[in-house]
Amino acid sequence: MRSVVALAVLELRRFLADRLNLFFVLVLPMVLVVVLGLQSGGGGGTAQVALSGDASTVAALEAELATIDLDTSRHAEAGTVEELVSVGTADVGIVVRSADPLQLDLVVADEQTAAGLGQLVRSAADRVTVARAQEGVLTGAGISPEQAAAALDGAPDGWSAAGVEVGGTDPVMEEFAAMGRFEIGAGGQLLLFVFLNTLTAASAMINARRSGAIRRTMAAPITSTQAVAGLALGRFVIAVFQGAYIMVASSLLFDVRWGALGAVLTVLALFGLVAAGVALVIGVVVDSDGLASGIGVGGGLILAALGGCMVPLEFFPEGLRMVAMATPHGWAYEALAEIQRRGGGVLDVLPQLGVLAAMAAAVLLAGGWLLRRSLERAM
Repeated sequence: MRSVVALAVLELRRFLADRLNLFFVLVLPMVLVVVLGLQSGGGGGTAQVALSGDASTVAALEAELATIDLDTSRHAEAGTVEELVSVGTADVGIVVRSADPLQLDLVVADEQTAAGLGQLVRSAADRVTVARAQEGVLTGAGISPEQAAAALDGAPDGWSAAGVEVGGTDPVMEEFAAMGRFEIGAGGQLLLFVFLNTLTAASAMINARRSGAIRRTMAAPITSTQAVAGLALGRFVIAVFQGAYIMVASSLLFDVRWGALGAVLTVLALFGLVAAGVALVIGVVVDSDGLASGIGVGGGLILAALGGCMVPLEFFPEGLRMVAMATPHGWAYEALAEIQRRGGGVLDVLPQLGVLAAMAAAVLLAGGWLLRRSLERAM
């Protein structure tokens, strides 16, 4: 057992000795978490809403948006609002085209903002619209505007305001709206870089084979089984190291909430085993480290894109969603979504864990068999 652990530690040290690997492991994941977080418009920070148009309507919108802790700013021209949203100074813009009847334009920079923060802004606009309609009905019945306003404000003068409840109809959009802005992209980046960097480590195995390091390892008093286990464990340690770093750094720097720690670590462990098995297969089958790096980077990015690490699976059409379920990323994404957004635990993600375990067993057995045959030939 000591020999297996020593081999695993050696693989991790060899991987971290490459300064380029350090960039991809330590720096790039956090950069992408920040970029995706700033684009998402989630609820983790104080979002900015730019408004333009009729003064009384804008004032009503400001009052509604203040109740959900959104900062607002008024602007004279609609073009100013659109420019602020396009450059990222404002997260969302509202342009009041007409006060009677009330017509609003929602200005967003991307689909993720429209799905998350845009849903909250729409709800506030709906409440203003309903309040305007209620006031119109009361004044149309002969009640003065002052009495109508008092009734809708719930003033104790014999009138009672009509009760209106505005709720979302899409639970997925409500989940995204409730998440912190950096939480939306953190889970996808975790899966992307755990798999990508573990596959990139396959080139280190190829270099070790070509330089004779593996043959010298076999000259030590260890069996081929121990050598296979040590090299496989080395890939797994790299995967867990990458995942643990992203989780800890994103929690400390951006206050990302991962949910039940035990459940997340279980998902990470099984996903890391899948990545380790694929890295073993590539490291044995491919003889060129350049080709292995290309396969690792290209394949890792394609699988990540198909598995929901770049665009959430909830936005996929049904056909593409079925394709995503052929990747380990898709199952791991669903498990993390259940844990992060809905407070799930290990029991809630047992189906996803079962599929990941089956995938890990298949690729580890294949990679182990190929590596054992390669080691026996080297002897």
